[in-house]
Amino acid sequence: MSVVELITAALLAIGVFFYFAGTVGILRFPDVHSRLHALTKADNLGLMAIVIAAGLHFGDGWIAGKLALIWLLALFAAGMAAQLVARAALSPEHNA
Repeated sequence: MSVVELITAALLAIGVFFYFAGTVGILRFPDVHSRLHALTKADNLGLMAIVIAAGLHFGDGWIAGKLALIWLLALFAAGMAAQLVARAALSPEHNA
């Protein structure tokens, strides 16, 4: 195996670990805000590692750029979705 393949495999393992950690956080944490924090942080780090691994695997700058754009869009979407869920959890209608 080449060095690039080893780095790619390590990044994929790191990405899977972060996705797994986020899933465990959703299941184990007691309240909505803690669950959102675990989900958004872990999933974004996991996706970043997988995107870097895919960019290294394909070795093309154009593909790596598109993957980076996908990661950035997912990063912003996760942040906005977490904000909306957290705001809804604090609303009086939810607590009634």
